[in-house]
Amino acid sequence: MNLFNSILVGFKEIWAHKFRSLLTMLGIILGVSSLIGMSAITKGMENGMKESLMAMGGVDKAITEEQDVPAYQQDLADSAPGRTMRDVYALKNSASLLRLISPQMALLPAMASRADKRIRPSELVGVWPAALEMDLHVLEHGRFFTDLDEEYANPVCVIGTAIRDELFGDPDEIGTEIIPLGQTINLNGQAFRIIGMFQRYESDVDKKAREYARLHPAKEKTGPKRSKGWGSGRNWAFRRKNLTIYVPLNTMWIRFRSSGTGTNGIPNPKLSDIDIKVKDVENFPEALQQAKNVMMITHNGIEDFGFQTQQGSVENINAAIRNARMSGGIISAISLLVGGIGIMNIMLASITERIREIGIRKAIGASTLAIFLQILVESVVIALIGGVAGVATSFGLVKLLGQLSPTDNTPIVTVASMIFAFLCSAAIGLVAGIFPALKAAKLNPIQALRYE
Repeated sequence: MNLFNSILVGFKEIWAHKFRSLLTMLGIILGVSSLIGMSAITKGMENGMKESLMAMGGVDKAITEEQDVPAYQQDLADSAPGRTMRDVYALKNSASLLRLISPQMALLPAMASRADKRIRPSELVGVWPAALEMDLHVLEHGRFFTDLDEEYANPVCVIGTAIRDELFGDPDEIGTEIIPLGQTINLNGQAFRIIGMFQRYESDVDKKAREYARLHPAKEKTGPKRSKGWGSGRNWAFRRKNLTIYVPLNTMWIRFRSSGTGTNGIPNPKLSDIDIKVKDVENFPEALQQAKNVMMITHNGIEDFGFQTQQGSVENINAAIRNARMSGGIISAISLLVGGIGIMNIMLASITERIREIGIRKAIGASTLAIFLQILVESVVIALIGGVAGVATSFGLVKLLGQLSPTDNTPIVTVASMIFAFLCSAAIGLVAGIFPALKAAKLNPIQALRYE
């Protein structure tokens, strides 16, 4: 019997016992669909995490952070200078492996208000123009600070869209977009003029929901849930960027920090952050070491600072994705194993029903190999049909999981995961069919013909 006839016999056998075959395939269908669904969810998680990472500046960014002095320098703790503009100018002049330096001076606590509306920004920060590139901000309306704004400490600011939505009105709610350039808002009680606004940062899910609500206003309540445009859930980076207010660094110092506003009445010249970007990611460790050497000089040898890098975040993301894939893969493998056991069981039952048929075939000249291949092909055919059904079912499963447990990152079904899951089903069918095929091939034709 050639391969085509073996496959044809396999289909006839499945069709002759439709319900039994469906139950047999169920394990394979669930295993394949769960494997693809797990892959889709972890792919969406990976994209979302890396999207958030990039939103915060990318892998070539590092942040200097304040830390306790080492134990051997405890006697110098009171002399620790903290991060100051002296560090910034020293890095600009001496750290040749750095391409961008962005000092930041934050105000805590912070409050933005207009008339009877108020909102607490995630960041009210004094910055240099380098902050745009450092934090990967995109200015959609207006302009950013100039050297004159910095020199004269002008009371101007650039805001995120969530600040606009709360103080001036959300375009999705009022039906028209307000661009508040030239408008005045109060920052901790002081009047500032808005000269620019960043673009809206949001996940793919939020963007699709917002577009759906705009195109189908009557169905908004039953359509995808829309966030307030601030970013939500795991994409905290979007929310933070949308709630940002930037003012010139010198303005922050003169109007707030030098007078002690927001710092318990004590003038505070220390910077909140010094963000740096390296010229070449390949030389990242060398660039950090160079920055450390420069700052050790400006800090008089006191190591009261450290570096927080995005490289560690990348490693954490990769580890989290690996763990998710491993746990999901184990669950899917168990489902496929159960499906394989079901196929083996049904093939053994099929052989018991067809002992006389096998005996007749062997008696008229069918070889042991032909019998073996026929049973093996039938097992693989069942698995392949289950695999195809599992691939089709996976799309519905992914959509159902998205409805039951919505996330900020759309699950992504990839071609590679579908091919891998399908090949796994074929392999399970092959392995599950070997024992029944061997048992059928070894039947003695005389005993098989006597079987009742």
